[in-house]
Amino acid sequence: MKKYIMAAALVMGFAAAANAQENKLVVKPSGRILMDAAFLNSSNKTVDEQCVDGVNVPDIRIGMKVSYGKWEGKADIGYARGSVSPKDIFIQYNFNKQNFLRGGYFVHQFGYQSATSSSFKVSMEEPETHSAFGVGGRLVGLMYEHSDDKFMGTGSVYTDAQSFKKQTNHTGYQGSGFLTRLVYHPLIEKGNLFHVGIGLNYELAAENRSNMEFKAPYPVRVAGINAIGAKITDAKNDFKFSGELMAAKGHVGIEGQYIFMNVDRKGDAKSYNAWGAYGNLRFLLNNEYEYVKNDAGIATPAPKSWELVAAYNYTDMNDAKAGFHGGKLSDWALTMNYYINKYMIWRVSGHIVRAGESDYSGFNKNTFRVIETRLQFKF
Repeated sequence: MKKYIMAAALVMGFAAAANAQENKLVVKPSGRILMDAAFLNSSNKTVDEQCVDGVNVPDIRIGMKVSYGKWEGKADIGYARGSVSPKDIFIQYNFNKQNFLRGGYFVHQFGYQSATSSSFKVSMEEPETHSAFGVGGRLVGLMYEHSDDKFMGTGSVYTDAQSFKKQTNHTGYQGSGFLTRLVYHPLIEKGNLFHVGIGLNYELAAENRSNMEFKAPYPVRVAGINAIGAKITDAKNDFKFSGELMAAKGHVGIEGQYIFMNVDRKGDAKSYNAWGAYGNLRFLLNNEYEYVKNDAGIATPAPKSWELVAAYNYTDMNDAKAGFHGGKLSDWALTMNYYINKYMIWRVSGHIVRAGESDYSGFNKNTFRVIETRLQFKF
């Protein structure tokens, strides 16, 4: 009997110790620094006046990650270019390894680019299609996520970003929306990856933002120059659909996404439609591609890996029937990425962008070229 009592006591002791360890408060600092240099020019004189070569530090962040039992949180503040701005601010409850609920101010899952933060884009900058339709910004809301060996799905309810910075008596009705990302990934073994996915987004316009603006800059952060965009008047709501595909075999990977957007307008005004798509062809020279289930995308390659990425993006923001000429854009890019260690990446990227037919940018035709490099540190 004594042996059973001792065994039970020992088991209870281990359980208590494990529970104490599980509920231990853990605080970890986080941060990042991006350092860029770029040479750029443009065939359009007006745009070329803004194409000033140079160096810049486009992102500096300091924050913390906190965990306690099944709870965790993050607070990240940016200090780039001498101004303070909030980044990810959220609290998360982990039901288990496959399910969590997150609430706060953060980037919600929609489309393939949700799999990586802004500093981990394999062509150095986010594809213009993703930027143009406003699907990569932070929003205030709740997101539930489930991920397992075959499926990843998210559902979010949110209000627009101004609710994080202004009170309701200054904003009026803040606007609200729902979005989801659903991914089927039957192959997730190293060197043998495949997934397909869709995303849906429906949003009601805020009271003080019935004139919705959608825009995309040229792919450089040393200078900030808008390439295409449209200001949609009398907007009631907008709907976005995303389709995505990813596959990798050994050292070669492909990624692609298509986005369609419809903006419904008040009264008899015709709705506005726009679309875009991009594709990446990736070559990992001395390693094989791996997968991340929680983010549903190719994982950041292992340290000491070299990678070449050929990319193409096409975005059409013109809708003659609705009377808007936001412009058309094609972007060809080639990028070299060297993953120095767990915390550092060096990138060199070249882009040739042809944009035009735009009332928003004020030019009919332009060829923009940039060669840029970045050294980044993230922990």
